[in-house]
Amino acid sequence: MALKPSLDAYAAFIHRLHLCPPLAHSPDLPPPPLHGLTFAVKDIFDISGFVTGFGNPDWARTHEAASSTSPVVLAAIGAGATCVGKTVMDEMAYSINGENYHYGTPTNPCAPDRVPGGSSSGSAVAVAANLADFALGTDTGGSVRVPAAYCGIFGFRPSHCIISATGVIPMAQSLDTVGWFARDPVTLTRVGQVLLQSSSDATMPPKCFVIPEDCFQYLSSPSDQISQILRKSVELVFGCSILHHENLGDHIYHNVPSLQNFISSFSGDQASTMPVLAALSHAMRLLQRFEFKTNHGDWLISTKPTLGPGIFERVSEVLNSTYEDLECCYPVRAELQAFLSTLLQDNGILALPTIPGVPPKLNMEVDELDSFRARAFSLLSIAGMSGFCQISIPLGMHDGLPVSVSLLAKHNADHFLLDIAQTLYATLKEQASIAWEHGN
Repeated sequence: MALKPSLDAYAAFIHRLHLCPPLAHSPDLPPPPLHGLTFAVKDIFDISGFVTGFGNPDWARTHEAASSTSPVVLAAIGAGATCVGKTVMDEMAYSINGENYHYGTPTNPCAPDRVPGGSSSGSAVAVAANLADFALGTDTGGSVRVPAAYCGIFGFRPSHCIISATGVIPMAQSLDTVGWFARDPVTLTRVGQVLLQSSSDATMPPKCFVIPEDCFQYLSSPSDQISQILRKSVELVFGCSILHHENLGDHIYHNVPSLQNFISSFSGDQASTMPVLAALSHAMRLLQRFEFKTNHGDWLISTKPTLGPGIFERVSEVLNSTYEDLECCYPVRAELQAFLSTLLQDNGILALPTIPGVPPKLNMEVDELDSFRARAFSLLSIAGMSGFCQISIPLGMHDGLPVSVSLLAKHNADHFLLDIAQTLYATLKEQASIAWEHGN
């Protein structure tokens, strides 16, 4: 039920803009870091004079135009980039699917019969379709990492709280991050140098590179190829001595004892075959629901907005939950942070599948989609609950569909993570091409 005609061939934009950087820089000075780049902005960021629509027409109808612009948007413009529009998003940022009942579903440029991923759907599509050089999104439970993986581009979720969320509608503050997309690692890093508030240290090689085999066995496709591609790439670039093959589920089980409050609810015959990560996901989504209700419950009850399928059921659950187990979530988060900090130390990398398989088809059956979402959140909750930074890296197309892998580093190691991804990327692409060509 699209409310307005598309502003582009991929239905990525909800408003077209042209917000230019300051006056031309002096020829005697180097150009600003984002000079000549264009970018798009998820319709969750304030831009002065425009209503921030939050993916829902009733929200737009009941809110005034923003009186100021998000500092993150201003930083990008101030660094020389031009904002070309605001993008479609999933309603109230409460989906990783990318379908919007009111404004339509942006078309996934590399897999048109598949969903684009959400909730930063339009931002990912704008970049993948070459409508912008980079785009801003937000990631609470996976809303940058997932659409990046589905659309075959780079997506970066920074360390929690390292980038200002002022002028951004909150979803769940203890999990919310401001992230971004790009088609190549150089542009992704250039944006990071502008947006990240911490200083960039000299590039250091990783001291350890952890490949959790249990997580990669969790993939439905393409089996264990991705872990093999990772292993070979790391050996070629950094040497084999830093590689560690681990069972992450076992480590979390023994080092995050507060998860026992949730693990008993999950058995191996459920949609998740990793009860430990399913329990971690449950804790994350419980926190998310509670904070979402705190932020928006009054508006939802008083306005009674029209919500699309899936969103309506999720919001109903938010409003009707009682949150008895909420206090159990906080020690889980603290224990996970401590464990992963010990595992990775200062210069360690944890590799993960970004998502558990290929992007879901458009209009997939609800039960099948819910199963995929549950498995996806089991992987996504590791960065979500720890607050660590994560990058989704595209490996290319396999059997006509995009394939990705993620790297995760400790809190405040964002520059390090961007540097490692940039260093490793060409070899990852090469090894992926070799593996798929030979059918390994």
